Amino acid sequence: MAAPRSCALWGYCGRGWSRVMRRYRFPGLRSSWPGSPLGARLLSQEKRAAETHFGFETVSEEEKGGKVYQVFESVAKKYDVMNDMMSFGIHRVWKDLLLRKMRPFPGTQLLDVAGGTGDIAFRFLNYVQAQHQGKQKRQVRAQQNLSWEEIAQKYQNEEDSLGGSHVVVCDINKEMLKIGKQKACAQGYKAGLSWVLGDAEELPFDDDKFDVYTIAFGIRNVTHIDRALQEAHRVLKPGGRFLCLEFSQVNNPLVSRLYDLYSFQVIPVLGEVIAGNWKSYQYLVESIRQFPSQEEFKEMIEDAGFQKVTYESLTSGIVAIHSGFKL
Repeated sequence: MAAPRSCALWGYCGRGWSRVMRRYRFPGLRSSWPGSPLGARLLSQEKRAAETHFGFETVSEEEKGGKVYQVFESVAKKYDVMNDMMSFGIHRVWKDLLLRKMRPFPGTQLLDVAGGTGDIAFRFLNYVQAQHQGKQKRQVRAQQNLSWEEIAQKYQNEEDSLGGSHVVVCDINKEMLKIGKQKACAQGYKAGLSWVLGDAEELPFDDDKFDVYTIAFGIRNVTHIDRALQEAHRVLKPGGRFLCLEFSQVNNPLVSRLYDLYSFQVIPVLGEVIAGNWKSYQYLVESIRQFPSQEEFKEMIEDAGFQKVTYESLTSGIVAIHSGFKL
């Protein structure tokens, strides 16, 4: 019989405490029990905060990471072929323009995030090698009194054809890195290149380490874009540059209608025929439509701490190159 009396006493004390709490309002103390209106709002906000988009589908943040990983794992072997087919090879021009905007010099330390198959890395190595060789030739020409033997010896003694430049390709997907390494071996890229398995939202590098950070057609697949941008800012040296090549918002109404028609009616079919994967390329098309506009993404880059942020729209805004500096 003691238990009922204890319950009654506890209920009485509880009601008394509730009356006290209602009577006295403590500064800064607000009710957040699930049953209260505020508690319901907080739970609703937490639920919304834990959800994100996977294409046009709403999924949990944890689920998105796994789904994106599966997409790129499944298309890795046909990734480069599909890029050529989908863009009619124009993606190569876009990437060349990214390198021209970067204008790296011998000694540049580059981090290429989501760069699995090596397209940006290989272009970087070609560019800095050409720059270094040009500099070397100018130096030789300036020394008019050198003999043929001295000139030949000067070239032979040159151990580093990149002038100290190095690129780290960082990707979260093992299959994409595997394809990139195979391409590097086949095309003879060895010096100045390394491959790292890592997450754009939590990069495995020290602060102030790189001169340039690039990410091409990768940031829209990140669950928390703001975190990826903050990580980019962290790993760049003071004065370092952020460059992003990504699908964006088409600014021509006619091109927009044709682009939508091609994207939704043709690209998934190409994905099925060439890569045997309709769903992955359906996601690709949908993810592009979910990505922020040029101006919105510019503001996100600025919010991450970058300054002098600009962008250039290419091919009527189908893609854009955003640039920012860590100052």
